[in-house]
Amino acid sequence: MFELNLPNVLTLLRILLVPVLVAALVQEGGGLDGIAAAVFAFASFTDALDGWIARRQKSVTTFGKLMDPLADKLLVTAALVSLVSLDRVSAWVAMVIIAREFAVTGLRQLAMEHGEVIAASIWGKIKTAFQVAMVMALILVEGSPLWLDALVWVTTVVTVISGADYFFGFRSLVQARQARRAPS
Repeated sequence: MFELNLPNVLTLLRILLVPVLVAALVQEGGGLDGIAAAVFAFASFTDALDGWIARRQKSVTTFGKLMDPLADKLLVTAALVSLVSLDRVSAWVAMVIIAREFAVTGLRQLAMEHGEVIAASIWGKIKTAFQVAMVMALILVEGSPLWLDALVWVTTVVTVISGADYFFGFRSLVQARQARRAPS
């Protein structure tokens, strides 16, 4: 199941960076925020890089298809839960974002089990960019300036829109599948 190639190594690295991120974030006194931001930025970069390399080298694997989205969810979830524990973001924001992440992952997995693929959408890419920017800002910015509150709101709304986009895509796949099975 596991093939040792660069994209899979990057995915594993992202998973291994999760406890490093959490440790840096929750360090007493908050003196490691710069390290936490660097770890999160690097891990986010490996997410984009591993997919690009896998497609370019035609080295997409079953392990990568399964673990890459899981690694992404672990990273975002760990960052948000840590930020909630530090009172840098509201728990409801974290819950909305985390619920969307796992719901969409579940939908994509369900579709895959039925031989269908819910392709990544532009909304998913926009959501990822906003989430990375939001988490980086929440790590690095002291207090709660108006622009950061706005970024959190916009990120949450974009996350919900992205989730709805995937649900509508899934519904379309189900309807198309039912139409193919319907007697003529």
